[in-house]
Amino acid sequence: MTEDFLPIKGMDHVEFYVGNAKQAAHFYRTGFGFANTAYSGLETGNRKSASYVMEQGNIRLVLTSALGPDHPIARYAHLHGDGVGVIAMEVPDAAKSYEESTHRGATGVIPPTEEKDDFGVYRYSAIQCYGDTIIKFIDRSDYTGAFAPGYVARESDAERNKNGRIKGVGLAAIDHMVGNVELGAMNRWVDFFANTMGFSQLLHFDDEDISTEYSALMSKVMQNGNGKVKFPINEPAEGKKKSQIQEYLDYYYGPGVQHIACSTGDILATVTQLQENGIEFLRVPTTYYDVLEERVGKINEPVEKLAELGILVDRDEEGYLLQIFTKPVEDRPTVFYEIIERHGSRGFGKGNFKALFESIEREQALRGNL
Repeated sequence: MTEDFLPIKGMDHVEFYVGNAKQAAHFYRTGFGFANTAYSGLETGNRKSASYVMEQGNIRLVLTSALGPDHPIARYAHLHGDGVGVIAMEVPDAAKSYEESTHRGATGVIPPTEEKDDFGVYRYSAIQCYGDTIIKFIDRSDYTGAFAPGYVARESDAERNKNGRIKGVGLAAIDHMVGNVELGAMNRWVDFFANTMGFSQLLHFDDEDISTEYSALMSKVMQNGNGKVKFPINEPAEGKKKSQIQEYLDYYYGPGVQHIACSTGDILATVTQLQENGIEFLRVPTTYYDVLEERVGKINEPVEKLAELGILVDRDEEGYLLQIFTKPVEDRPTVFYEIIERHGSRGFGKGNFKALFESIEREQALRGNL
């Protein structure tokens, strides 16, 4: 077995660059059940940006806005709308991760950096990913602060369970994160993850797998050495009409993160609460559920409840999964979320692609973008 030259402990955080971080934080708190655990802004001495750290389970989102029009984050939000600017992974050694990846061809963005405060030393570095997205390597081994130097802690311990995690609506961890790239670029980014970060290809879906009468896409799933980090990469395929991937690229003005899949241990309870909180989901026709058990076999969840909530089911040789997708959470038809519960299956819902794609096309048609 080859040595993992870039070991990754797991996802550290995902940073969104947004137009108004205070309002975005309120949305993620009231809609998705996240708690604001740390803050950086004018009150903490940060004169250039404001950031809200939002946590639930093992998921940490950072919502950041610029405090002036010339800041790079302001330019990002102006071009792309609200979107993922930083994919941050926790590593044992941020400097070594930077050296290994740049030595293998990655473009360095932030050289190995140390920041210190009363809570210790916070180490990080970053490389360029697709579009204007960067991949950040974080080493927290010598840091015990709220999030990073320049941040102050927020929220009382009453919001945390006995494991120190914030329960919220039951979202537990980031299962995978999907990137959309332009036609012809998928294999280049597959090679990037393989060559510079040591990822391997887990699955491949072509336009025969993911297509309708009108449009199609192709996708390859890359994962790191321990399987904790999975990055599917999509590109549009030729079709009669515009695919959801091309619609994203048109409105995001380039490649970027399309959706974040969050795992839960009880998708029925999680989705029920999310819907009560006002989160909108894509729906498939009710006929999807008429032959569900014939298609996927015995499952633990009542089919009538899945149909009521709009949750999809798929099975592979290792088990089954349940999944549902939100509508875009921005005004632009760009970023959305997937809620997923796995029962052995390590797949991505291949059996649901056609029904899901047709549901997305109905939304595209409403927007005049099909």
